[in-house]
Amino acid sequence: MFDNYKDESDLNLNCEVNNRSDDYQYILETIFNNPYEGILVVDKSGYIVMMNRAYGDFLGIDPHVVKDKHVTKVIENTRLHIVVKTGKPEVFQLQSINDRNIVCNRIPILRNGKILGAYCHILFQDTSDLKALAKRIAYLQSELEYFKNELKHDQGTRYNIDCIIGNSPKIRQLKDTILKVASTQSTVLIRGESGTGKELVAHSIHDSSPRSSRPFIKVSCAALPESLFESELFGYVDGAFTGAQKGGKAGKFELANGGTIFLDEIGDMPLNMQVKILRALQEREVERLGSTKLKNIDVRVLAATNQNLEELVEKKRFREDLFYRLNVVTINVPPLRERKEDIPILAEYFISKLSRILGYKKRKLNSKALGVLLNHSWPGNVRELENVIERALNFVDESDEIKITHLPPHLYSFLSKTENNIDILPLKQALEKTEYKHIKNALILAAYNGYKAAQLLGISKSSLYEKIKKYNLNPKNRLLSLE
Repeated sequence: MFDNYKDESDLNLNCEVNNRSDDYQYILETIFNNPYEGILVVDKSGYIVMMNRAYGDFLGIDPHVVKDKHVTKVIENTRLHIVVKTGKPEVFQLQSINDRNIVCNRIPILRNGKILGAYCHILFQDTSDLKALAKRIAYLQSELEYFKNELKHDQGTRYNIDCIIGNSPKIRQLKDTILKVASTQSTVLIRGESGTGKELVAHSIHDSSPRSSRPFIKVSCAALPESLFESELFGYVDGAFTGAQKGGKAGKFELANGGTIFLDEIGDMPLNMQVKILRALQEREVERLGSTKLKNIDVRVLAATNQNLEELVEKKRFREDLFYRLNVVTINVPPLRERKEDIPILAEYFISKLSRILGYKKRKLNSKALGVLLNHSWPGNVRELENVIERALNFVDESDEIKITHLPPHLYSFLSKTENNIDILPLKQALEKTEYKHIKNALILAAYNGYKAAQLLGISKSSLYEKIKKYNLNPKNRLLSLE
């Protein structure tokens, strides 16, 4: 009886082994006969042992015909016979066959340290496939970077009106305007060149408003991938799309409910999203992706741009109705070149701030270096000035004084190579010279109309007449050209 049981157990075990062997055989055959991946196997001498149908179709030959032929006689530019000799794998290699570029892996087959052969596995039959993959990876990376940046930002302001540094008439006027519009609920369009501080203005409006204790949500329209616009701004419900967060997700407008949403770089918003933003502004309601239910929202909208929206409207790249809906209250942030009297204050502020961050003791800015800063046109505005100061701090020597040579060379290339030959005016005189030129130009542009000239300069008529008298700019002394 025991013997019978033993025989039966052996029989079952053999059947199990045979069944498992059949399964393994089927798995291997399925992999080898995959119609989408070309596979070629050679022996230790480089002769073809196996070629699957996918590889044969790529070459345009019958796999059975090339069996037992040396790989170099069949495959153009092959290195499989070299891999057999070296025993070293060659991964993700570019190879040209029949005027087509492929990407493949060449892997040696080893057993107990001995080379039995090698196989080639085609990853991409055309570099266009590789380019498509690279594009997909770049797209996923852009999404990843966006979400990383989103995690860094709290739902609140990081700046207030005191962070706007300067005491020039234009900055005083800007701060007055911020405080006036902060108390209202109107939509504000903040305009200005890159680096002027438009985000500072947006934060300051919210911080000075009755909504200051409520959320402040920033949306960077330029950084947000187009495919994510709708789901990020308006949210989505559970199952709205593959990979959607379980339970759904609130959009930026919902997160900003009761507070402020800041649409930065609004000029970069895709056209297909502009109509949905317009609806949210008009109806004060949003609809999550995948839902038919509308949600009421109480959100103040601030938008910013460095682009000419009127020109974008003409070119049909920005909706005219959205432009008018945004352009209720406009705040123009002045470029640094129009408020150069703030440069000494800004430079001092950045020196203190960056010295603390970089772990340096506080440096001084000498008069000649300041003169160079006052002369520069600052196309990058305040952001450029901050970068220039940071660079200078990294090059300051033991004297602890920021000199001309510590500044970027393009700022002082107009000067004599010998620093001693530089003719630098005292700061007061340099500022007066700049003021003189501005007033003179304004008078010319206004055809010596005092009221219009004062408007151009952003000062009162009485202040203008005082400066006309100071600089002897009597309208009778007609100036023939601008400087």
